[in-house]
Amino acid sequence: QVQLSESGGGLVQAGGSLRLACAASGNFFSINAMGWYRQAPGSHHRDLVATDKSDGSTNYADSVKGRFTISRDYAKNTVYLQMSSLRPEDTAVYYCNAEVALRTDYADMAGPIYDYWGQGTQVTISS
Repeated sequence: QVQLSESGGGLVQAGGSLRLACAASGNFFSINAMGWYRQAPGSHHRDLVATDKSDGSTNYADSVKGRFTISRDYAKNTVYLQMSSLRPEDTAVYYCNAEVALRTDYADMAGPIYDYWGQGTQVTISS
């Protein structure tokens, strides 16, 4: 199994900064991508914030471009989200996501790919 452990949420004033971290652990072959999604108060869905693929490409929601930066530490299987110039509308529960290839009986062969989610971390921005 794969576990995602998030940290770094909290309460900050508008204009402030926060850094979220998410570490993946467990028995897997590789991580193809990691990213962050968020669910705003009253919303029933999770919206993409940013993703980082293992080919080095990143993708951001238009609303966070220029303010948020996603990065990964491949050695630690950890993804970070540096958030700056925070706005009240950034208030949400932020969820880490990882696309993971599991192991097989063959050391050099990737197994099936699954999506995993963290438990979520609350980010609250006061005006």
